Amino acid sequence: MVAESGGPEDQKPQSDEARSAFSPPAGTSQPASPPEEDHPTSEFALPTGVHQDQGGQAAPGGGSGGGSNHDTLSSAFTPPSTYHAQQSPPAFTPAQGIPMVRLTKEAPWQDRMRTMLRMPVTERPATEAIQRTDDETGPAVPRVLDLTLRIGELLLAGGEGAEDVEAAMFAVTRSYGLDRSEPTVTFTLLSISHQPSLVDDPVTASRTVRRRGTDYTRLAAVFRLVDDITSADAEISLEEAYRRLAEIRRNRHPYPGWVLTAAAGLLAGSASVLVGGGFLVFVVAAAGAMLGDRLAWLCAGRGLPEFYQFTVAAMPPAAMGVALTLTHSTDIRPSAVITGGLFALLPGRALVAGVQDGLTGYYITASARLLEVMYFFIGIVAGVLIVLYLGLQLGAELNPEARFTPYNEPVVQILASMALSLAFAVLLQQERSTVLAVTLNGGVAWIIFGAMARTGDISPVAATAVAAGLVGLFGQLFSRYRFHSSLPYITAAIGPLLPGSATYFGLLGVAQNELDTGLASLSTAVATALAIAIGVNLGSEISRLFMGVPGAVGGASRRAAKRTRGF
Repeated sequence: MVAESGGPEDQKPQSDEARSAFSPPAGTSQPASPPEEDHPTSEFALPTGVHQDQGGQAAPGGGSGGGSNHDTLSSAFTPPSTYHAQQSPPAFTPAQGIPMVRLTKEAPWQDRMRTMLRMPVTERPATEAIQRTDDETGPAVPRVLDLTLRIGELLLAGGEGAEDVEAAMFAVTRSYGLDRSEPTVTFTLLSISHQPSLVDDPVTASRTVRRRGTDYTRLAAVFRLVDDITSADAEISLEEAYRRLAEIRRNRHPYPGWVLTAAAGLLAGSASVLVGGGFLVFVVAAAGAMLGDRLAWLCAGRGLPEFYQFTVAAMPPAAMGVALTLTHSTDIRPSAVITGGLFALLPGRALVAGVQDGLTGYYITASARLLEVMYFFIGIVAGVLIVLYLGLQLGAELNPEARFTPYNEPVVQILASMALSLAFAVLLQQERSTVLAVTLNGGVAWIIFGAMARTGDISPVAATAVAAGLVGLFGQLFSRYRFHSSLPYITAAIGPLLPGSATYFGLLGVAQNELDTGLASLSTAVATALAIAIGVNLGSEISRLFMGVPGAVGGASRRAAKRTRGF
């Protein structure tokens, strides 16, 4: 049969070379229009069924608007049929505009940088390069990022919170003209990324914190360097910043080793007086703490991890208390001796930093810090439990009821709390100019705690939280006055509030197979420690509510972390 659209020549066989792969087979009708490749069109041409009206708008079906009855395609830029310019929906940008961020030069750089850290990159104000160079192109981006990471490393290794470390890194990059920078801080890793524009490739650098050490003098020096870099009055080139950073690294500690050992003894002796010890208890507790400190230094010199250093350092004070119990002396309280030794070992600095990171939204860093605190605490528990178990086997009569012995000597306890804060400040390697302020802050903390817990019969945990809140508030005031970090004014002042006695009696209950009593006391110790950390952070945040902190006009000065609201 012959196809309707074909002739006799269509029935002739064709070779494979003469037939196109795109030609229709025999027996099918030819398309009405020629192939598309014969009439190429632009990719910007309107699709079939869409025509352009006189006003330049694309209208469907050849009409001048959306009133055509034809079911044809329309352009993405065509307004809907119900749109009217007089009744247009509200724009995305509010009528009053986007709130402007005021970055006053009078505010500390910490507050200015915290204001922008919580903001999206697109809403941050344009940077003004404070540190200028002779080269018109500005400093090399990799060198600025390297300097920023080195500064952040010293701050993080010194125990600074993750938010403050990010604020310092952000301040350095903006001062050298790198506005589109994003610092990231975890427990052991710092990274920073800079993208010059949306079409350029980002430059990313990272640095690992291999070793951490407590030296608040070095921490204050780094803060002064960042303050000078962010100040328009002082012109700090990259070479000058590197030189000052190298000097900070080379600086020796302000106190020699024997002063640190004596400070550990003073701390333990003062803590023993706080819980009811006399002069003889003070001497014995100080001797035990100094012996434990020297043994810990010996273990550190042998390369043992910090877990074993804490375990060894906790043994001599506990051994001193057990030895006094075996002498059957009624004038000496062994529990006060052991409690004083625990005060010198409890990691209050790491606890406060860990809880602060968690409250500000840095959960990875907070988890790592709290895990470190847990390991240190387990090391202390292991050392004390070993000695207490051996003492019980030797017949030592350790009395858990000794905790209820009344001791009301307010003047003596206030002086002891101030001495404890002084010794703690020396152990933290603080600057000599800050020791007096932190000593007074520690005395105020104990006065508030004693007035609420001893006189007002308020829960010790609640009293501890209030006292720690005042410590955080005063610490922020001192730091703003000196333009330093708040840690040197806070960490040592919380020393008198640490739960040394609750920890000891909890361990004693475990050693005597009284697990209910021991676990209850240990739970009290944990609750007190958390109250200290939360109180310090809350006091610091309250101070920012009543101070001239830069921020959005009519809004909050610093955006909070994301809230999940339970879902």
